[in-house]
Amino acid sequence: MRQRDIVRDIVRFYMILFSLVVLATGPVRAASSPGKPMIEKTTFGKTPDGQSVDLYTLTNSHRVEVRVMNYGGIVVSLRVPDKNGKLDDIVLGYDNFAGYLDNKPYFGAIIGRYGNRIAGAEFTLDGTTYHLAKNNGPNSLHSGFKGFNKVLWNAGPFTQEHAVGVVFTYTSKDGEEGFPGNLKTKITYTLTDQNELEFACEATTDKATPINLTHHSYFNLRGEGNGDVLNHEIMLNADRFLVVGAGLIPSGELRSVAGTPLDFRKSHAIGARINDAYEQLVAGGGYDHTFVLNHKGRDLVLGAKVREPETGRVLEVSTTEPSLQFYTGNFLDGSLGKNGHHYAKRSAFCLEAQHFPDSPNHPEFPSTILRPGQTFHSRTVYKFSAE
Repeated sequence: MRQRDIVRDIVRFYMILFSLVVLATGPVRAASSPGKPMIEKTTFGKTPDGQSVDLYTLTNSHRVEVRVMNYGGIVVSLRVPDKNGKLDDIVLGYDNFAGYLDNKPYFGAIIGRYGNRIAGAEFTLDGTTYHLAKNNGPNSLHSGFKGFNKVLWNAGPFTQEHAVGVVFTYTSKDGEEGFPGNLKTKITYTLTDQNELEFACEATTDKATPINLTHHSYFNLRGEGNGDVLNHEIMLNADRFLVVGAGLIPSGELRSVAGTPLDFRKSHAIGARINDAYEQLVAGGGYDHTFVLNHKGRDLVLGAKVREPETGRVLEVSTTEPSLQFYTGNFLDGSLGKNGHHYAKRSAFCLEAQHFPDSPNHPEFPSTILRPGQTFHSRTVYKFSAE
């Protein structure tokens, strides 16, 4: 009888042990198995005039997570896995809404009406000269003091079987920041189960006006605040770039990348040639140049592929736009960002899909003029993976 009790106790012990293992491993399996795309809305703060700012958290079935707010359409965080499945936030930004009120680097924002620079902060269209805000020396940068990055957008979240997203809409009034026409703009962020974040733009106007919309996230594939990006390897699908002069204004020359430190047709580390004594690198303080993509028409084309060797994270950028602005955070100055991190020079890179800067003053460039009766469309897709 005593022997039977011992056997019974042993069996009971192993049954309890088995139950504990199941309880311990069950949640891990659930977390690693695919789920459904989800969206959550929370309050992120209030504007100085008391309007509520909403934050939308988009999560796909693979746990990739994007947080975007209706103020400026700003991507606040973007969490993607590395080669071991570890999630990290790979975009620069701030811990709270207050930081974004003085967002000089334009972290994560929608840029418009006109991204990049317009020389002398003026242009002439159909015989009328329009004067813009001079917020970058004598020039206009990213549409002046209150561009699309500093307005409160109307937001409409949506869910699909294999995607989740938010539609942002805003009407820019005739004369806003000096631009003509009432411009109705719709921006759609879509996070898919293919680990793609799509940035789609649509706009109409009642008066001829320049338009150049883009997205301005700063990426560090090692994780935001985790050192510089000089070891990141980048390929740019571009045979030519725009030569810039004083104030980073394009001269009008489209120069071949061949034989220059701007040749990224084959993948190179960002830092391999960034300090070369090449006049264009000196002018930009590093890379801050418009690369003319090798495609024609309006179909999506792969514009860039970036790989970070340590984490294995890969970013591919495809776009319908004619160029990518490749910027290596040359003006980051060590200011405080998220999680107590100080963002030093070259601690991130940008790949802004857009038309050429200063196009309204260069009739030889692809036109950026939108007229009544026309609809502006563009798409840019940021695809994330790990090797």
